[in-house]
Formats: sequence, C-alpha cells, structure tokens
Amino acid sequence: MRLPFRALARAAPAEVQAPSSQATPGVSVDAAALAALEVAARDFHFLPRQPVHSVLAGRHASRVRGRGLSFEELRLYLPGDDIRSMDWRVTARTGKPHVRVYSEEKDRPVLLVVDQRINMFFGSRRAMKSVSAAEAAALAAWRVLAEGDRVGGVVFGDTQIAEFRPRRSRQAVQQLLGGIATLNQALRPDAPARRAAGQLNAALDRAVRLGSHDCLVIVISDFDGHDARTRDLMLSLAARNDVLTMLVHDPFLSELPASGQLVVSDGELQVELGFGQAAVRRSIAEFADTHGRELLDWHHAIGVPLLPLSAAEDTALQLRRLLGRPLQQAPVRQRAGAAP
Repeated sequence: MRLPFRALARAAPAEVQAPSSQATPGVSVDAAALAALEVAARDFHFLPRQPVHSVLAGRHASRVRGRGLSFEELRLYLPGDDIRSMDWRVTARTGKPHVRVYSEEKDRPVLLVVDQRINMFFGSRRAMKSVSAAEAAALAAWRVLAEGDRVGGVVFGDTQIAEFRPRRSRQAVQQLLGGIATLNQALRPDAPARRAAGQLNAALDRAVRLGSHDCLVIVISDFDGHDARTRDLMLSLAARNDVLTMLVHDPFLSELPASGQLVVSDGELQVELGFGQAAVRRSIAEFADTHGRELLDWHHAIGVPLLPLSAAEDTALQLRRLLGRPLQQAPVRQRAGAAP
C-alpha cells in the first residue's frame, strides 16, 4: 500500500503571485532569509578532492570530476619543460622538439535542481522538507559562487518550472534564490491541491538540456513520483556531467509514535490513520523501506552519490558533516599545577 504522506497542504495555482516579505520560520522562506545563509556557506565544498570524512570520498562512492585541462598552445621545447608534454608527431614532422601546453579549466558550471512541489510541504520537526531543500540550494549556490564558478538552476513546483542559466554573479544567485522563494511561498494549506508526480521528470529533462556537459548537477528532492524514466534521465545527466543527489527526508516515517492519529491526503481524498494499529504501522514501515531501498539501489547502479538530508536537523551543519571537515574543538587549557 503506497501511503503518500504529506501535510494537509495544497499546491500552487497556475499563476504564482510574487512572494510576500513575510515568511513563517520552518514553514516558508523568503529571498532575504535565503540570502542571509551566505555567511553559513562555509567549511564544505564540491571540489574533486574531498576530505576522508566526506561522503564523496572513498572508492565506493563516485567522485566529483575535476575541472580538467584545456589545450592552450603548441610551442617549441624550452629547457625545463616536462618531457612528458612532448608532442612527438609534431616533433617528427618539423624536426624540432615541440611541447603541448595545457591550462587548468577554472570554470565548472553548477546546476541546482530544486523540488518545491506539494509533496515537499511536510515536516514533523524544525522545518518542512520544502524549506530544507530551499536552504540546501541557497547554501550550495553561495558556496559555488565563493569558489568562482557559475551557478544556475531548475526550480519546479506542481504547476511551474523556472530555469536560471548558470552565471557568475551575486545578482544571478539572488535571482535564483528569488525563484526558489516564489515557489516555496506558493505552498499553502488553503489552495486547491493536485499532486504532480510528473514534474520531477519534466524538471530533470530541462536539466539535461540546460546542463549539456561538464557541469555539476545537484538534485535536491524527496524523489516522490520517481519511476524508470527518472532513472534514465539521471543516467543521461551522469553520462556528461557530475551528478549529486540530496535526498530530503523527514524522520517521521522511521520514528512513528506508538499511538495517535494523522490525517493524510493525496490532494483529493483524505484518511485518518491510527498508529496504534499494527497493520497500519507495518504498512507505513514497508512503504518507507521500499521507497528508500529503490532510490539507493538505482543511485548506486548509475554511480550517483546520494546524500541524506533530514528536515529535522540544521541544514548547514549537515552539509558540513557530509561534504566538509568536522569542526575542530578548541584545546582545553590546563590550569597551573593540574595533572596532565
């Protein structure tokens, strides 16, 4: 039995109005709150060399490719040049030693695919999944800009998909964050709800076209509605780019209360579930386990790292733990005369 757990909330109308300046912490975010996360975007990165504590390190996880090398020029050999850079064909043809000179590619566009559908409008602690996804996207965008790369995105809700081509500027980041905030604030309990599972594939298809090659594509979603087409689109992205998934989840399904009721809805029908019933608890546990196992299996099969991101924990701290170095504790000073 598939149980579409989400808050009794409703999707955005076809025409989304501009977001208000007011946001309810944990329920919605505005562009100003996402911009303020710039100071927290530190101590993690998406570079190819990862600390041993990073989930991207280790031979069992896909590494992020380096920016690579680009050919710069072919010139005569000079004393001190590395013999390994010798172009033997040109040398043989001209009778003079030539070397090929390469320069490191400094630019690697980053594309953020951010889920803001009704399925993300659920949270049992701290924040809605939609808020955690928005925070993760903002932190990643600011981090990428600080590292000198271009950043863009594909932000999708139940009725809209917004594209932002990768650019290297604060204005570009602010426009991306504004688009995320617009769709985030469109998630409200008082609007007619329609589940749009197909929007996930539609957004990934946009990402395939926008991220043609040599990009880092970061997909931030709970992957509600994923199917065989989703896997194919992710595989297509991974064939020409680096792909990283941030799987946003809420601990509610894995930590069900022993009693009580919850009203769940698919946007049209709703039902009240009692957690005191063994059959209900078993069905929910099976759904959560199957959903998680499917995602892990095909991510592993296509070589895409999957980072679990809990909506119940601080987003910045999780990214530092997953992609950066652990915070160093200050050494404890001993008082004079104290035993070592």
